[in-house]
Amino acid sequence: MEQVYAIDDLLAGCRRGERKAQEMLYHRLASKMYSVCLRYATSDFEAEDMLQSGFVKVFQSIDQFKGTGSLEGWIRRIIVNTAIEIYRRNAKKHQTVAIDNVFDQEQQTFDMDKLEVGDLMKLIQQLPDGYRMVFNMYAIEGYSHKEIADALDITEGASKSQLSRARAWLKNKLYMIERGGNYGTYAG
Repeated sequence: MEQVYAIDDLLAGCRRGERKAQEMLYHRLASKMYSVCLRYATSDFEAEDMLQSGFVKVFQSIDQFKGTGSLEGWIRRIIVNTAIEIYRRNAKKHQTVAIDNVFDQEQQTFDMDKLEVGDLMKLIQQLPDGYRMVFNMYAIEGYSHKEIADALDITEGASKSQLSRARAWLKNKLYMIERGGNYGTYAG
């Protein structure tokens, strides 16, 4: 049976550059951080890339962790920032649809009891890029619209608009699922 180390012991080992401590910290937190990455990514491959890049940054900057707050929270922030960086880098490569060219969907209602977590994660991954980033940063990570605007280099108004449209998009997809559709069938 493998010995379980306290998070403080792993932190100390990581600060000393010990590969075993880094590996153990990675394995302890990777699944939680991968879930964060999945919300920002468009695919499992992209989420894995975000996770790996994020942990490289964690280990490179571990001495910057001052012990205020939890180590897990500090690592989560690095993972989210890495996801934002990857989004910004990829946004330059891909042409996106202007927000003004998207029409508003009629408000729908739905029964959340029938929805599985995995289905919701897949729906979030299907959100158009800008919507997905703003939705995750605001609704899940707790960023303000000003912080989102600064991070994504957009206006606060664009952040609010994309959040509203992301919610409408998700409601529409959830309504379609409730009516017997398959969430994967209704991409876009």
